[in-house]
Amino acid sequence: MIQLLLTGGRGPAECRVALTKVLAVMARKAAEAGLDIDVAQGPAPDAHGPGSAVVVIQGEGASAFARRWTGTVQWTAASPVRPHHKRKNWFIGVFELPAAGTAPRPLAAADVRFEAFRAGGPGGQHQNKTDSAVRAVHIPTGLTVVARSERSQHRNKAAALERLAELLRLAVEVAAMAARQEQQANHDRLERGCPVRCFRGEEFRPG
Repeated sequence: MIQLLLTGGRGPAECRVALTKVLAVMARKAAEAGLDIDVAQGPAPDAHGPGSAVVVIQGEGASAFARRWTGTVQWTAASPVRPHHKRKNWFIGVFELPAAGTAPRPLAAADVRFEAFRAGGPGGQHQNKTDSAVRAVHIPTGLTVVARSERSQHRNKAAALERLAELLRLAVEVAAMAARQEQQANHDRLERGCPVRCFRGEEFRPG
């Protein structure tokens, strides 16, 4: 399991837009690689998206996937927020977080809704004949995780609960980080040179 902090630093609303777009690309690429990805948004998201988020990546190849994103991501596009604004380059930083030192707390059963569905392998191969995959929804917050790596629904439920508890812990942690020096240091460390990934235009094309 790899945890990444995505942050727009002290950037303007356009950086929130960029962060939201990066989260969408990450989720799509992770699914294509057969990885599971969970997201906990930072505090006070606005109409343009969150200023920060924690992404949890699980599955074989998670470390390699995370390394390809760690660093600065640049988006070159006209501002979708301020028409005629001269600036066209927007940046977000991606940092790996240390693993948690304590196990997540158990969740109250009444706060979790399970939804079963049919699981399939990457690209739809090796489709299971039973509804063994599980989606767990934390009703009070709306946080959702999907577990499908195990063949039994019971084991997938247990895995989903563990991951959901961890995601809730991270949601609390990322909110607390907003008031801590450590997060401020990450914001200030956002380097605008030598981006690891670049995207262009409103369509967020790699480039």
